[in-house]
Amino acid sequence: MGVMNRFMNFLGLQEEEEIVEREKMPGQEEADFEAPSFESRRNQKINNVVSIHSQKNVKVILYEPRSYDEAQEIADHLRSHRSVVVNLQRVRNDQAMRIIDFLSGTIYALSGSISKIGGNIFLCTPDTVEIQGAITEILTEDNEYNRMR
Repeated sequence: MGVMNRFMNFLGLQEEEEIVEREKMPGQEEADFEAPSFESRRNQKINNVVSIHSQKNVKVILYEPRSYDEAQEIADHLRSHRSVVVNLQRVRNDQAMRIIDFLSGTIYALSGSISKIGGNIFLCTPDTVEIQGAITEILTEDNEYNRMR
């Protein structure tokens, strides 16, 4: 019963409806516990098919800022769920530190991640993208390998 029906019954404006319970037939109980047939399971699986191409095109933005003022544009890309590769080689060191600090705060707020992938090159990703591995370790392994040769 709905709330309105209960209220009307309380005030005496409507008669209560009788609830009729149906008796279960002995044959019905057995039918309720039957395992679903192969065909019904196959039809259920067909309805659960998801296209792997359902996601929109994913963009990775390459950005080479010239000053701290451009850090907000990079943050806007991150807010739009786009990954950004930031090359800070053309910026003074103090400006580069400010940009990284700003982007780190943005990444933290968006639950994303930031990784250094080279000298003054960083990969900033939103929470929808996972970064696995580290390039700096690979570079040091290559340098050690070259020294051994």
